[in-house]
Amino acid sequence: MANLSKVRERAQLAIRRSPHYMRLAEGAYLGFRRGPDTWHARYRGRDGIQHYRALRDVLADDYDGALQAAQGWFRQLGGSAVRAIRRGTVREALEAYVADLRAQGRWRAVAEAERRMTNLIFDDPIADLKLERATRDDFDAWRDRLTAGRRVRTVNRYMRGVAAGLNRAIELGHVGNPAAWRLRPLCAEEEGEPVFLGPTQRAAIVAAADSHTAEFLRGLEMTGARPKELAATTKADFDGQVVKLRHYKGSPTARRVRSTVLGTDGVAFFTQISKGKLPYAPLFTADGMTPWRSQLWSSKIKKAIDRANEAARAQEKIPGKASAYSFRQARISELLQVHGVDPLTVAQQTGTSVEMIERSYLRFIPSALQLKLATLKA
Repeated sequence: MANLSKVRERAQLAIRRSPHYMRLAEGAYLGFRRGPDTWHARYRGRDGIQHYRALRDVLADDYDGALQAAQGWFRQLGGSAVRAIRRGTVREALEAYVADLRAQGRWRAVAEAERRMTNLIFDDPIADLKLERATRDDFDAWRDRLTAGRRVRTVNRYMRGVAAGLNRAIELGHVGNPAAWRLRPLCAEEEGEPVFLGPTQRAAIVAAADSHTAEFLRGLEMTGARPKELAATTKADFDGQVVKLRHYKGSPTARRVRSTVLGTDGVAFFTQISKGKLPYAPLFTADGMTPWRSQLWSSKIKKAIDRANEAARAQEKIPGKASAYSFRQARISELLQVHGVDPLTVAQQTGTSVEMIERSYLRFIPSALQLKLATLKA
């Protein structure tokens, strides 16, 4: 079904005699007919009979008015068939979205949404704005505050999550203008080229980090895992030779599991850190107990980079944009160029694709090749 709250989606509907409907609640639907661009409502009573009504007094671009008119008609027919119109704050709209996820039993999505909304919205001034009064300028200013200290692609991902939550809140009866938060993604070019870290630079960061962060970075260096994947590993995921890694793509059901083969050093390292731990205890933590979260590892790694740079000579300075993900990028590029592993095997081991390697990671080969050539004797 189309999301009729979005002007663009309504404009893309096929022109036909019957309306396109969007489900509001069981048996209750709001419809929009392209061509004349008119609003309609449909209601199925307990006897199974369908009732139809043209909402003639509602303008074509007035989604809120159509929703309110449909709700009034539903109440006349069979009590409150849909949620009451809500004119709350941005915070209340997102809380309704999280409650809806909880009602569907989507517990992983609930945990992720609660964490993101708390970190991104609830402590920001935008949280207390009335959703219906929030403007594009308000969301632009929020994004500017969000951008500080974060990578462009991370900001774009966060924006998509918040927009999805607010769009769902509109479907649940909250009043707002989706055009306000429909921001164009930031250009990835603003972020610059990903940072390749050579062995000496990685060693300097590891040496400057606290012991738990150093272990986490060493794990990334030996597996090429995404930081989030490594943070979720438990002792049961290591069988003495390989480590099992999980990557969630989109919905909780779209889980991809792979087994990454470890080298001799990797086996020794994972054997050491897994000693004395229960089967389902995390292999990596921020302080011995606290689970790793992106904000934690980003903060700790930045501090380690700053400490390493204090003692480094100018030509050895570590770029300020280096991150935990740089360790994954370095592993992939070195497997390809320094160790000569074929792209298909690298893709399988690191949970990416040959296409992604060709598009994103081969850019590191010139840097890795320079390091390799530097070791050759004339």
